[in-house]
Amino acid sequence: MSEEDEQEGLDPSQPHPADVIAALNAENVELKDRLLRALAETENTRRRAERERTDASLYAVTRFARDMLTIADNFARALAHLPSDVRDAADPQVKAVIEGVEATDRQLLAALANHGVKQIDTNDGKFDPNLHQAIAEVPGEGKPGGAIVNVVQTGYTIGERLLRPAMVTVARKEGGNGGAPGGTVDTKA
Repeated sequence: MSEEDEQEGLDPSQPHPADVIAALNAENVELKDRLLRALAETENTRRRAERERTDASLYAVTRFARDMLTIADNFARALAHLPSDVRDAADPQVKAVIEGVEATDRQLLAALANHGVKQIDTNDGKFDPNLHQAIAEVPGEGKPGGAIVNVVQTGYTIGERLLRPAMVTVARKEGGNGGAPGGTVDTKA
């Protein structure tokens, strides 16, 4: 026992108070770190659960929406196959049925839109492999190679996710690879 310890009245069998304080400070720092990590983990879990809840509510109708798109496609095909001259010459009762089909088609698409289902815009004519599925290469009709020539089936998204790709035909590059499948479609878009 040192002379200094004797003057302070410290018991030689006990650790020095400075050592006890240093050990307590180290333990305090470790406990603070563990507490902050636990709080961060709790916050991450809360955020993840919130994101999953939001995604679940947004994408819960995905299967149902996909089934409804088949019905919308049938309405669109039925209306597209009716020439305007036949429609103009139709009886008033037949015109009423046609107008009813058109109204039902509009309501179905509006209901899908209310649930986050949107048509993929193909007006720019650029093929995007993330949104479009090329089903054939055709003569370009003045369009550059790889550009969309015709939309065979409309594509849809739900929220930020692809629900169904737009099925399109794309322009064949002039002097390309002789029409090898996928050879001229720009898949880097």
